[in-house]
Amino acid sequence: MIDPVLFLAFVPAALALNLTPGADMMFCFAQGVRSGPRAALAASAGISAGSFVHVLLAGLGLGALVAAFPPLFGAIRWVGAAYLLWLAWKTWRTPLMASGPVRASSRAFRDGLIVNLSNPKVILFILALVPQFIDPARPVLPQFLACGTVLAAGGFVVNGLVGVFSGRIGRILLESPRAERGLRAASSGIFAALAARIGWEALRA
Repeated sequence: MIDPVLFLAFVPAALALNLTPGADMMFCFAQGVRSGPRAALAASAGISAGSFVHVLLAGLGLGALVAAFPPLFGAIRWVGAAYLLWLAWKTWRTPLMASGPVRASSRAFRDGLIVNLSNPKVILFILALVPQFIDPARPVLPQFLACGTVLAAGGFVVNGLVGVFSGRIGRILLESPRAERGLRAASSGIFAALAARIGWEALRA
């Protein structure tokens, strides 16, 4: 049911998205520093689940509904911007090396899922790119699901590795209070900048 040539062409495009730094990667990085490898992997799994949900909805035709009604898409943008601002504030206010388990794996999975589902860049990517690798003469939904599996698996590996290694390296670097504050400010600033960019794009739309 899937054109192997189109599918193989989609793999590098999906990998390029997975390797592009963004809210998903920064969230896994923060989880790895703050709560260790297990929480980072759980957050990465939540993000991958969100990517798969996006592709599934697009395959079922709901992506076209969002594209056809700009106010609905705008609402998704603002929700994503608001959540990123909340993450920026929480990252700035919460010490990276707080004692004890800061975040359970189940919460890390849930928050990773929310970060991905509320990220309009993921929706844009899926609506703009995935259909280019779909053969309309074949069943559409299985092709979307195959692409979603590639996106989810690649994202889990890339973001998970970022989170795991950030946890190990971060625990060494953050022995210095100045380094801890600097890394916290940088992470918070990236979340805020992403939120500002989403808001600006929503206002221009």
